[in-house]
Amino acid sequence: MLSDRPRDVLRDLAAALAAALLVLTAVIVGYVIEHSDGTLFVSAAPLYGSWGPHVGPGTAAAMTVAVAVVAYGPLLAARLPWRRLLSAVWGTTTVWTFSLALIDGWERGVARRLTARYEYLQVISPVNRFHDIPAALRDFTHHILLHSPDHWPAHIAGHPPAATLTFVLLDRIGLGGGAWAGVWCVAVGATAGVAVLVTVRVLAGEALARRAAPFLALAPAAVWMGTSADGYFAAVAAWALALLALAVTGHRPRTTGLASGLLLGLTAYLSYGLTLISVIACAVLLLGRRSRLRPLLYTLAGLTVVPLVFTLLGFNWWETYRLLVTRYYEGAGGIRPYGYWVWANLACTVLIAGPASVAGLRRAGAAALRIGAAPVRLRTTPVPENRSPALENPSPAPEQATPAHEEAAATTGPAPRLAVLVIAALLALLVADLSGMSKAETERIWLPFVMWMLPAGAFLPRPRAWLIAQAALALLLNHLVLTGW
Repeated sequence: MLSDRPRDVLRDLAAALAAALLVLTAVIVGYVIEHSDGTLFVSAAPLYGSWGPHVGPGTAAAMTVAVAVVAYGPLLAARLPWRRLLSAVWGTTTVWTFSLALIDGWERGVARRLTARYEYLQVISPVNRFHDIPAALRDFTHHILLHSPDHWPAHIAGHPPAATLTFVLLDRIGLGGGAWAGVWCVAVGATAGVAVLVTVRVLAGEALARRAAPFLALAPAAVWMGTSADGYFAAVAAWALALLALAVTGHRPRTTGLASGLLLGLTAYLSYGLTLISVIACAVLLLGRRSRLRPLLYTLAGLTVVPLVFTLLGFNWWETYRLLVTRYYEGAGGIRPYGYWVWANLACTVLIAGPASVAGLRRAGAAALRIGAAPVRLRTTPVPENRSPALENPSPAPEQATPAHEEAAATTGPAPRLAVLVIAALLALLVADLSGMSKAETERIWLPFVMWMLPAGAFLPRPRAWLIAQAALALLLNHLVLTGW
């Protein structure tokens, strides 16, 4: 999968160029539509934001982080002890995200993000509508529709109440206001990359996880991870899958299985769309050991806890989702053209995942095709962690080099296993896209799925060149567009 042959490199570049053309087309067509009838409700289509070249206090810091990761990231990822590498990824991601946010300044970039009229903190200050949490949950459905009395702001109505309760509880422990909410989202959201690395290591081997680390630390997605609540959601979903991966590979399966279930249940009460994380969870199960079904009882037990608590407190998930669909089509969602957004959303995905993820997904697709063509099944035991597997699948000895052996090797190495994981994330995103419930604003909404596409960068040779492309994209976006999140 790390072939450096000119043909493969050209195919990578062709995939990245095709993605760039998709973005350019979305920009041009979006400009024409918005200036002809205004039905997109965005000023910088396909992104939610407005054009406005600017610099800020975070500019120098962001450029410094980018240069440091490009210069030293691949080397440190290969040499640092594993736990130090995880800490380094979290620290670098946090600094990178804060630096990008501060390009817009502290107030606009962090402190006021979650206090806007559509955001969660609107129901806490100046009037706390969640001072009685059980009563607010019982009454939640009565304020979803636009014509209902005191209807919820868009993000409260558009999400289950665990999202809002997070900020309510932060306020109660003395961490109230937009600044603390922003810091929470960045600091917690930055752990998503750590969770993804843990998962890749136990399912596809440490070598690929180490190669993926710089791409997770320097992701263009950080532009929207700081500061939107969806960055926090992405971290919860990522840790739910990481714990599931640990459970199905025999790492304290009872404890990790139960903890995974608890977080999977929580994700469904943070965002309705996160139910599609189940697609990636199925891939994790597929890649587990032969005993992978044993911890599922504990996972299912944990999965019932959060829904049971909310149900006993009077919140009806299904009824609320039904009303949300009505609310969605009462507002801009009912006007925005599906025919544009069904493909322009994918252009947004290119911008948050970056060209390296696009090229890596191309290679993942090639690996998946070889899996389908081979006469053997994907190995059900993970690569042992006490050895360093080759990044290329080992070739058989000359006297054994038969086509059958070559096909078997192609389906049992770590690269095809990682391919299954990143393609599952792409599949979940495509289902969300076709649903029509995410027309625009997917640069933040789809962060929980895109985090699982970023490891595709591990398939690419010459990582520094691709890291430069990733960093350049993030810096250009944050300096040219005043993003809405």
